[in-house]
Amino acid sequence: MATVPTLGELNMRHDPANRGYHAVYREHQVNHCPGCGRTHWIIGRVSAECAFCATALPLAEASMRHHNAPIVIQHRNRDTQPAWAA
Repeated sequence: MATVPTLGELNMRHDPANRGYHAVYREHQVNHCPGCGRTHWIIGRVSAECAFCATALPLAEASMRHHNAPIVIQHRNRDTQPAWAA
């Protein structure tokens, strides 16, 4: 099985400033499509898609989430006692 070389093995360093243009969809801002320049978007859970040319951008908020632990959704009216089946 082939291994993928790390940045250190390639004599490169991690430098986000030199990464270049990184387009993301930012909530509560006017987002122009990098493909056609329009501002109409279809928003999903992790990405937004231009309604005219179908260019997809990741959501900035989705990329900032940490995925270390599973998300537990609890209903505010939930019972404190576990429900057991008979």
